[in-house]
Amino acid sequence: MDVPYFDLALQYVELRAEILEAIDRVCGSGIFVLGEEVEQFEKEFAAYCGVNHCVAVNSGTSALHLALLVAGVQAGDEVITTPNTFLATAEAILYTGARPVFADIDPATANIDPQSIEAAITPRTKAILPVHLYGQPVDFDVISAVAAKYHLAVIEDACQAHGARYRGRRVGSLGSAAAFSFYPTKNLGAYGEGGALTTNDARAAALARALRHHGQKDHYEQAYVGYNYRLDSLQCAVLRIKLKRLDAWTQRRRYLVDLYRQHLHDARVELLRDLPEVRAVYHLFVVYVDDRDRVRAELAKRGVGTAVHYPRPLHLQPALAHLGYGPGSFPHAERACERVLSLPLYPELTEAQVEYVARSLREIVGSR
Repeated sequence: MDVPYFDLALQYVELRAEILEAIDRVCGSGIFVLGEEVEQFEKEFAAYCGVNHCVAVNSGTSALHLALLVAGVQAGDEVITTPNTFLATAEAILYTGARPVFADIDPATANIDPQSIEAAITPRTKAILPVHLYGQPVDFDVISAVAAKYHLAVIEDACQAHGARYRGRRVGSLGSAAAFSFYPTKNLGAYGEGGALTTNDARAAALARALRHHGQKDHYEQAYVGYNYRLDSLQCAVLRIKLKRLDAWTQRRRYLVDLYRQHLHDARVELLRDLPEVRAVYHLFVVYVDDRDRVRAELAKRGVGTAVHYPRPLHLQPALAHLGYGPGSFPHAERACERVLSLPLYPELTEAQVEYVARSLREIVGSR
């Protein structure tokens, strides 16, 4: 059986008629950047996240950058985050002139360990940037308590967690601001790049809107030196169609994850633990295995596509060598990156495919 790691074409088959109609609507309007389509998506996504404001931008990285800026992060500051994430999390911090400071992860969840954050705080610390990795919300109450103790902003990297909940609240509504990515492979994905900042702070939203559009407050009146972070109308037209289906797709992901867990209950793999107060959306379904590269190669021989998120923690990336970390700095993150393996997961995946992937993996790694 052939089981691709991801297949966006299957989703397009279902949406094709609506997508083509939306594209035609945008093309007929002649408005391709910002405009009503973007404004309507912002309203709809803000309502979905349970916040007052959404500012659509051209990528999740841009959303992270703006979220940090509107929180007042600047050159000389430090921002605490996880080393177990995509480089964009640290890049956004560096764009502001601040320094990324890492704290190790909780191996049970793969998210930043709230207990390790406080030890990383210095007089230069301005914010905490937790990542809701793989669609699993962080233990936000503990992080929020640490932030309050030291008067720090908390900015959510929710780029993988559209619709996830913590104690009943959607991610994107928990911190002072949050960043989402709409990269095509995300649970809510555009047909190109896209992102959004969410917040309940009207001042922060207004500043983010200006900064995304070259610092413009009024037509050709630039109040700040800003950026070209604008999102195009075609992407928002696509996202508006997909947003209506997001909860149903999430429910399907959760069902498939439960199925994986049933089939892998006796396999020699480690599974991440869901915190009781969260409702994860499973952007990815990862397992931890020994001799990961061999296991991955054996799965490929059986037609099973896989991926690795992520093979190297940020503190060991060559691009961040100047931060001065080395091997052994964050042992839990390093161990996770050595063993993590992402299995196929998307709403169109069939039960038979999940069973085949799980059976193949169990045969390769053995049972307990």
